Amino acid sequence: MNGTVYKSTGSWYTVKAEDGVFYECRIKGKFRTQDIKSTNPVAVGDQVVFELEDLGDESVGVISEILERKNYIIRKSVKLSKQTHIIASNLDQVFLLVTLNNPPTFTSFIDRFLVTAEAYDIPVVLLFNKMDTYNEDEKTEVAYLMDLYTKIGYQCIPIAARSGKNVDKVKELMKDRTSMFSGHSGVGKSTLVNALEKGLHLKTAEISEQHLQGQHTTTFAEMYDLSFGARIVDTPGIKGFGIVDMEQDEIGDYFPEFFQLKSQCKFNNCLHLDEPKCAVKEALEKDEVAWSRYRSYVQMLTGEEENYRTDNYR
Repeated sequence: MNGTVYKSTGSWYTVKAEDGVFYECRIKGKFRTQDIKSTNPVAVGDQVVFELEDLGDESVGVISEILERKNYIIRKSVKLSKQTHIIASNLDQVFLLVTLNNPPTFTSFIDRFLVTAEAYDIPVVLLFNKMDTYNEDEKTEVAYLMDLYTKIGYQCIPIAARSGKNVDKVKELMKDRTSMFSGHSGVGKSTLVNALEKGLHLKTAEISEQHLQGQHTTTFAEMYDLSFGARIVDTPGIKGFGIVDMEQDEIGDYFPEFFQLKSQCKFNNCLHLDEPKCAVKEALEKDEVAWSRYRSYVQMLTGEEENYRTDNYR
């Protein structure tokens, strides 16, 4: 039987068969030794082949094959630095929820996420949430960020999931597509999904005042069929986003504004650091490239981890 993985708990997988019936499945042991450095060999969104085992009162599926993925979004495993974690696969788009505060989303995190999505050919829409809570200065800061990323080529939408502001625009983009919501804990992913689909009732939680971080309300990635012809993958909140499997000379190619300038650099293998006649550095000095983006690039190039407490927007 063929089906799609809708939920992963690490050892068990909920699979929706082609006939619409859901089955609880496990994987054959060999998956764990098949040159897969991922902590989760099977991810939400995977198309799989499985057989049913009759265990008396109930049937349990055994996944025997993962079909080729169209794409996937991946990051470094939190606990095992040499391994990776596939968040979801076979996505049509990702919505990255961004909040200016409560909790803060820094550009270093946004840029790492965008670079990974570019590398795996997944379109990203930036949703600037909680617009109904910002004062005028904060709204100006959001406008600056939206302008920055819009000029690069990313669609940006200001929303307020609680009040419903621009939720209809998000819904329109989601129709007939498989989308993933991602972002830090507390940015409003579950609140937005609940606003899109009133009967879903995903758990939400308040922000921890001590650390201005959200409480983890989603423990595992899970996909939902929505009534308006969309599928959404709700993911656990993520604090950091370590990039994986990228060579130094390719990271710049996943910054669209750098890639456009690359052919104008004196050297074909220019890393945009100290090389003479570097078009990216020249554009940077003219404020045609954002300094925050360049700082993110240098951090990725040098393997420096994000520092969310000292980073700033500009």
